[in-house]
Amino acid sequence: MSKLFPKSANKLPLQIILLVFVLGGIVTAGTTYYATNKYINVGYAPVQPVPFSHALHAGQLGIDCRYCHVGVDKSATSSIPAAQTCMNCHNQVKTDSPLLQVVRDSYASGDPVPWVKIHQAPDYVYFNHSVHITRGISCVECHGKINEMDVVHQAKPLSMGFCLECHRAPEKFIRDPKLVTNLDWKHPEGAEGQLRDGKKFVHDWNIKPPQSCSGCHR
Repeated sequence: MSKLFPKSANKLPLQIILLVFVLGGIVTAGTTYYATNKYINVGYAPVQPVPFSHALHAGQLGIDCRYCHVGVDKSATSSIPAAQTCMNCHNQVKTDSPLLQVVRDSYASGDPVPWVKIHQAPDYVYFNHSVHITRGISCVECHGKINEMDVVHQAKPLSMGFCLECHRAPEKFIRDPKLVTNLDWKHPEGAEGQLRDGKKFVHDWNIKPPQSCSGCHR
């Protein structure tokens, strides 16, 4: 038998064990990085440097999403509001509130407010906000009822299955683009009316959401 196998073969079992541990570590690290709260966990609600209430600003006051998230309907990413945007109102409203000191400091120094990102697509996923918004996919479909949240949390899983559910049947979700920022809107005729109008939008706008890997993994 010694003539069939070289002495180096004695090390093979140990090498296999080490390889299994290394591969296991890589898989664990990848899973830990991408399968954490900031990627898939519904309910993720990190503490923010400023206690901004969307329920007050977007809900009660009715401020349009695009006022703070400038260009979200024209660019691939959603911008985070600069201190200047906040100060457009807060140079007259709650000017001495200690809760807004971070914003005032940011405005004075030019340094950005250190907001903590909540809705985070993994690095290997391509997502374009403008494509979805201009074709009638409302903010509420991915972000939930933001206009009712005092503390913003991740309301939807944002997983591949979640995205494919919409890509396979966009007529269930699509609406008139004029209504995308109206997070309270529901079709007055219910699911039947939604499907009827949705199918018309899909046909008229020639909407064909990609379902292949290359559609989102570029």
